[in-house]
Amino acid sequence: MIRKPKGLGEYAAMLGIWIGLVLLFGVLSQNFLTARTFGTVANRIPTLAVVAAGMTLVLIIGGIDLSVGSVVGLSGSVLGVAMVNWGWPIWGASLLCLAVGLAAGTVNGLVSVRLGIPSFIVTLGMLEIARGLSYMATNSQTKYIGVAVEGLSRPLPALGFSPAFLLAVAVIVAAQVVLSRTVFGRYLVAIGTNEQAVRLAGINPRPAKIAVFALLGLLSGLGAICYTSRLGSSDPNAGVGLELSAIAAVVIGGTSLMGGRGSVVKSFFGVLIIATLEAGLAQIGASEPAKRVITGAVIVIAVVLDAWRHQLAGSRASLIKRLLGIKPTSALKS
Repeated sequence: MIRKPKGLGEYAAMLGIWIGLVLLFGVLSQNFLTARTFGTVANRIPTLAVVAAGMTLVLIIGGIDLSVGSVVGLSGSVLGVAMVNWGWPIWGASLLCLAVGLAAGTVNGLVSVRLGIPSFIVTLGMLEIARGLSYMATNSQTKYIGVAVEGLSRPLPALGFSPAFLLAVAVIVAAQVVLSRTVFGRYLVAIGTNEQAVRLAGINPRPAKIAVFALLGLLSGLGAICYTSRLGSSDPNAGVGLELSAIAAVVIGGTSLMGGRGSVVKSFFGVLIIATLEAGLAQIGASEPAKRVITGAVIVIAVVLDAWRHQLAGSRASLIKRLLGIKPTSALKS
């Protein structure tokens, strides 16, 4: 008997949802099913895609990062200041941009893990700190850079996709390989599933948890480069609301908010679904309030389905234990 690869059905379901959205908006708008629309959607998602890749790993360990939008804004602001005010070349400013993102993520990880403070609170504080620093760095002004940074987001003639999109795809593939094919990835899943069991196995989970937050900060810096490249300017307001879109994409992709389960590739499908939904609603003339309501409803449905899957898995495990005559842990302790 030929076994179906594990998780193949879930990937097919995500692909089916995306295709369904494409067909729906193709019927509602005669201009949707065009190469131009798909190229526009693809070239607008690199920032969200790379941030969602890092957010997937953070959620898998049972954490959360609400500061990524502000870190994107701060990193991009530093890039703009370095190029416009200080006259730095693009490569030097980009390295500084990445370093700022890495530093912010590392601080999030150190404070949360070392001091035992919930990541929700720590990153909420970083959200305000990073946004304030971005305004201070730029004097609340947009830094216009121009063609010096636009090459990364300019579609390649032969493909129709920008280098930024191809870079985002490479990040997705690399993150998925790390998660599913390395010892580090197995540690992350184990930490999110049962951190106490990891400790009892003689493994210190702290370095891995700090590394994940640092990695998300680094990817936020990379997202800032992509965002600045697409606009041709550095905006201190960049990334507002990005954290919500990233979390939504990851949850739509099936990553559990409770930790221990997730897939970077499926998070990328979540990014595609959100981007397609936004593009389709814009083409059919939906108002901004209506778009926010619909997008919010999709997020709530995804969270409800995630909770339902978790409860179903727990009920199934309890049933199997009862059938096998295995007593609950509390009963064994007593």
